[in-house]
Amino acid sequence: MTIETILRQKGTGIAIIAPDVSVKRAADRLCARINGALAVTSGKGVLGLISEREIVHAVSQYGETAASMPVREIMRSPVLTTSQDESVDRVIQLMTRNRMRHMPVLRGGQLAGIVRIDDLLKHRLEALERETRGLTDAYLDEVNSRGRREVR
Repeated sequence: MTIETILRQKGTGIAIIAPDVSVKRAADRLCARINGALAVTSGKGVLGLISEREIVHAVSQYGETAASMPVREIMRSPVLTTSQDESVDRVIQLMTRNRMRHMPVLRGGQLAGIVRIDDLLKHRLEALERETRGLTDAYLDEVNSRGRREVR
């Protein structure tokens, strides 16, 4: 299963912000969105990510002045990215190892979306449940088949 599958399920909306926008405006945008992270972009390139985590750290470190700072000063950068062709399992490993909640996805070098760790884990759990049901059904079919042969 690839990251492209996750992007198709999520939809194509990409939350971006310019590096010179204030942290306050970024916080307002994050409150209005469900995904919890904005890709900081310039042109077609991804410069970094900003999420609630970076904003909380900035407020803790800089106090009230953090709100007027530009996003570029507190964004997470450099940021790991993945391609739409990467496997879900591999990206889960990368995100877990690097303690990431969000990862930009590139298609042909351009931003195609952002995946969240919970999107990936939900997808992986659903796949495991399907696999378990399939194995259980196969087992029950075999047990029933043996039972019919023994009755004869």
